[in-house]
Amino acid sequence: QFVESGGGLVQPGESLRLSCVASGFTLDNNAIAWFRQPPQREALAVSCIDFGRVTGEYVDAVKGRFTMSRDDAKNTAYLQMNNLRPEDTADYFCAAKPSHLGCSGYNKSYLGFTRWGRGTQVTVSS
Repeated sequence: QFVESGGGLVQPGESLRLSCVASGFTLDNNAIAWFRQPPQREALAVSCIDFGRVTGEYVDAVKGRFTMSRDDAKNTAYLQMNNLRPEDTADYFCAAKPSHLGCSGYNKSYLGFTRWGRGTQVTVSS
């Protein structure tokens, strides 16, 4: 469904750019979200961007540090992560839901997200 890449081991304060390529479907008419799952914890939403939009929505924990974007021509979504912190350590994966549902409630429920990736691991440690 999705193939994520770009994760790795970085030190606090450094940056990473994650990519999420759709496979077997197009991003057209889909809202796209990034989620993350820290070790031994549940997955939580990070950001979401509606179809046709250029700016995303973000949870408070990443506002001002993370920027989500999408390039529908390349069938790819991105997550630029700056000023990384140890608490950002997690598996990051993306998901899609039909655009008529949009990003509404993306940070409260997985409902509507029908396509998921397997994730890419991000570790922030000194």
